Amino acid sequence: MRPFKGVLLGLLMLPGLALAETIGEVSTVFKWVGPNDKIVVEAFDDPKVAGVTCYLSRAKTGGVKGGLGLAEDRAEASIACRQVGPIEFKGKLKDGEEVFKERTSLVFKTMQVVRFFDAKRNTLVYLVYSDRVIEGSPQNAVTAIPVLPWGQQ
Repeated sequence: MRPFKGVLLGLLMLPGLALAETIGEVSTVFKWVGPNDKIVVEAFDDPKVAGVTCYLSRAKTGGVKGGLGLAEDRAEASIACRQVGPIEFKGKLKDGEEVFKERTSLVFKTMQVVRFFDAKRNTLVYLVYSDRVIEGSPQNAVTAIPVLPWGQQ
């Protein structure tokens, strides 16, 4: 029981990453067995910047392997982040800080979103890309949000 508590405590101490909420999905390839291949649209809030939500669309592989979580998803993804309320920084921002990460294969491949702050233009910049232990992918997408007053402020 003691090792389990240590692992649980270690996981709780990891820096907070955003959790995605599924907004919708569309099937792209019909599979006779297992779920269809699809494009999934997810939303997540930046854990260190209140008032910012990012929308991510990405491919999910279906079939038997996909249904069991053994398939490798494609590297392509699209991102759009928007100001949805007053922007408030919840701590010091670090350029290239990871705000979202999701496994896209059983072991070696992940898709992640990192944040940069362009101080000269007072703009938050978010980059989505996929990496793999052996060989990553140059495919990426970027979105930017100017930090502006919200509402009647």
